[in-house]
Amino acid sequence: MIELPPGLHGAYPRTRLHDHLGPQALSRAIRDGRLVNYCRTVVIQRERMTSLHTRAAAALLMAGPDAVLTNHTAVWLHGCTAAETHRVHILLGHDRRLRPRPDVAVHYHQYDPADVVEIDGLRSMVLDYALADLLCRGRYRSTALACADQALGALPPQQRAEFKADLAVRIATRRDFRGRRQGVFLLDLATGLPESPAESTLLLIIAEAGFPLPEPQYSVRDLDDREIWRLDFAWPDARVALEYDGYAAHLDKVEADQARDEDLRRRGWKVLRADVSDLRNPARLFHQLSVALGGPARRTHAFWV
Repeated sequence: MIELPPGLHGAYPRTRLHDHLGPQALSRAIRDGRLVNYCRTVVIQRERMTSLHTRAAAALLMAGPDAVLTNHTAVWLHGCTAAETHRVHILLGHDRRLRPRPDVAVHYHQYDPADVVEIDGLRSMVLDYALADLLCRGRYRSTALACADQALGALPPQQRAEFKADLAVRIATRRDFRGRRQGVFLLDLATGLPESPAESTLLLIIAEAGFPLPEPQYSVRDLDDREIWRLDFAWPDARVALEYDGYAAHLDKVEADQARDEDLRRRGWKVLRADVSDLRNPARLFHQLSVALGGPARRTHAFWV
């Protein structure tokens, strides 16, 4: 069997394998399906072709030494797993052009080399740059907010305000002013407190509908200041609680949830529940919130990328 040299997550410049294996062995490895042509200049190991690390490495090798990962791909490498992974996002200077590919999104902008870090051997933009770009340019606002919450949630609470301030500076100083308003709006919502991307999405839906913003992860305490319950979202003045029922988290907890809700009601709380169907069509939830909070929502402005 042909012994392949170490690659960048299973991605190789074709010329390197040509020199290492020889043209016949390289052709045989491709013909046998062990290697796959990614593009004219790059090949990848078939068994690793679905890995984002491998696809990111291949995209960087294809785009050249000045290419760097950004946007969804960069924040994913930094640990924000809510980012989309079906495309690799790379950044190039305006003096470069790359042939479009459906699995690669190319962003053209000049960048400061000081903002480039290496993660798992891959050139990537620093987290605050990539996340600010995602907040301003992402078509999927809920994904961008979920990534911001994950980034903040990974920090100690005392460091979150400083990181948000860094993000605010990144947004305010973007050369491309488009999307700044969206970026500021999403950054204001980000707290690091929601415990899942679905909860971040639920908060965004509530905010965009114009309802008063709830407090995430609100602590219900007894007279001795001991925490009794922690609510996903709460409007304390109105004594309204909103719990998100993720399928896995609540599958075997129906009776416990009912007992919890009953205890909250005895304490004067009105408990609402939402699930994934409300993320797709929030009309039922909006009606319940309007009744519970004493009035219809005021629609906020729409945001465009």
